[in-house]
Amino acid sequence: MERRDPETSPVLPLASSLFTFRDGLLFAVAPIGDTEMLTRALAPRRRLGDSPACLSPLPDRDTIELRGPMSQPRPTDPIGSIGWTERTGGVLTARECLTLARPLLRGELSILAGRLAMVLRMHSGRRSSIDPASLVPPDSPLARDAEVAAQDLLTPALLNHSSRAYTWGAAIAALHGITFDRELLYLAAMFHDTGIPSPVPDVDFTVRSAALAREFTDSHHVPADIRELVANAIAMHHTPGVGLESGAEAYLLSAGAAVDVFGLRSNEIPEIPDAVRQSVIQEYPRLGFKREFAGLLRAEAKQVPRGRAWYLHRFAISDLSIRLAPFRG
Repeated sequence: MERRDPETSPVLPLASSLFTFRDGLLFAVAPIGDTEMLTRALAPRRRLGDSPACLSPLPDRDTIELRGPMSQPRPTDPIGSIGWTERTGGVLTARECLTLARPLLRGELSILAGRLAMVLRMHSGRRSSIDPASLVPPDSPLARDAEVAAQDLLTPALLNHSSRAYTWGAAIAALHGITFDRELLYLAAMFHDTGIPSPVPDVDFTVRSAALAREFTDSHHVPADIRELVANAIAMHHTPGVGLESGAEAYLLSAGAAVDVFGLRSNEIPEIPDAVRQSVIQEYPRLGFKREFAGLLRAEAKQVPRGRAWYLHRFAISDLSIRLAPFRG
């Protein structure tokens, strides 16, 4: 009988989302039995300028106290970017809900394919290799100070998740030949969950996470353009379908965090060598991360109705997806 990694346990997921096509468009539909959400998901879309079906009233932004400078809002900012998140509070319109449906479906199918490959012992991670040196975090004074700051802001489980998110991202970069700034990715990883759940109703937690990162980088005299790359990666990581066009650091943080939380992009998990997966879990134990993070995501979904956490909770059934991620604890 083959030995299995004691810290990882590949399982086949249940179907967690339903989708339908209507008038040539892909619609995200609520789970069976949730007739209220089903009705809302399939309701006719409103025109731009009308009150969107997915939108909840936002508080006056003048009443929101956030530390650090704000990005200049631009109507063309992509969904999930720091400009979009600060402009909208991270609350999705009906049109944006539909836009995210396709990458969410691709992610769900990727989970199924990746876990099936692991169950059948056909995953490429059995044959691939990565230079361990490529996974080592940067050892600069800025990186060390970021870790110390994160220790003061995060629980042990979230701190280890942040370290794993960096390492999974670095592993994916090594496998695919992606060039990235190690220090920037590490800063973004250390701060990406420091704001969860959001302390401000109707404002996405990544706004607070980005503000804390900006405060840290400003105190260390990091140039403004570099600071904003970190802030944007933090804001983007929580959005389905982040690609390299959003920047290498944003892509790798999103990929690394999603691997660790949901097994999303789990086509990447089978590619990561088995020895690397085992060593990462050994170095950064999960410490009951699944239970802790599922509770935080539920709290965020309640704090920011129609936000991205709400979207994942309703259409990807995030509690179930977290439980079925191919890791224990």
